[in-house]
Amino acid sequence: MSAIFCHFNFNVLDLKRSVEFYDKALGLREARRVEGDGFTLVYLTDGVTPFELELTYLFDRKERYDLGEDEFHLAMHVKDYEAAHALHEKMGCICFENTEMGLYFIEDPDGYWIEILPET
Repeated sequence: MSAIFCHFNFNVLDLKRSVEFYDKALGLREARRVEGDGFTLVYLTDGVTPFELELTYLFDRKERYDLGEDEFHLAMHVKDYEAAHALHEKMGCICFENTEMGLYFIEDPDGYWIEILPET
């Protein structure tokens, strides 16, 4: 048996704000949307790989999600690390930086961390 990655899910409180954040910060675009009874799923794509980020919006959810100890994250490569860093610094979303390792993390509107790495 073998499995292939498909998507990863983040639950969000403000779908419009999250979609705008991921577009501006990482260039992720909406691939498709699923409307259900009490929820909306938006699948974001980088336009290069088949992997998607699923944003789940539950209509009745008002309180912030418990993200545990913030020990999990999504990682992304960027072509122009310096330009990405400058953009994220301007957006005020850099939450941790490790210059020795050459990486940093940004935080989305719901508190999820995304690791930013230079393209290899």
